[in-house]
Amino acid sequence: MSEHTIEDLVADSVRVLDGHAEAGDPRVRNWFAALYEFQDGYDCSFTNFRVMDVLLRRGHTYRMPVSRHPDYAERSAYFDALTEFTALRSFDEDAPDFDGYTSWLEDGYVEPPFLYCDAGTALWRRLAAAGQLDGPDTALPRPARLIEVVREVAVAAEKERDPELIGTWYGFGCGALLGGPAGCPFDVAELADMPAVQDLRAVVRRTDALAVARRSPYAVPVEFADDGDLETWWWDL
Repeated sequence: MSEHTIEDLVADSVRVLDGHAEAGDPRVRNWFAALYEFQDGYDCSFTNFRVMDVLLRRGHTYRMPVSRHPDYAERSAYFDALTEFTALRSFDEDAPDFDGYTSWLEDGYVEPPFLYCDAGTALWRRLAAAGQLDGPDTALPRPARLIEVVREVAVAAEKERDPELIGTWYGFGCGALLGGPAGCPFDVAELADMPAVQDLRAVVRRTDALAVARRSPYAVPVEFADDGDLETWWWDL
């Protein structure tokens, strides 16, 4: 079953970032990429079309006629026969190097009558190399740390008077927002010294969003946290 809370959180975050970032700010599409990478860590559906107008405007996603696909001339019958949403990457589950479906959007996707691709993917690179993209559209996205993106979301959400959005993000705790496969790699002193963490905690305090965070189904009780000292500090505002 799809995790609608995560899907709503990411879509709402995309909207609030778009609403408060300056037009042409190149960081925005990097923030969007980090949000969708976070979403991909959960059992979520493909929800990009909920905010596709924003993704297109901010250069996260590109849309064009299907006939502009580099392989269209050789495979026009295949492309012309598509009548529903189709991801174009194919997989061989028996191949020695098969490692799952995480790259399923790399070759773009079709929602007739249009072809879509996200910045930084294999199809995007092919289009850029073929001269179908130019200027800023050919710039590679730069990785953005999730905690820094969440800080930007919180700052924008405070202007929108949206403590629910702020608190829902804060409720994931430092393990999810700053961690990796082995958990959060920082100690309390290092966290306390991070500008993004400082700013996020300040917004949570000003908006009284901690109560929202505590109600989150994703909040990890301190007694069950991998690092109790970190989580105790996180919740002590």
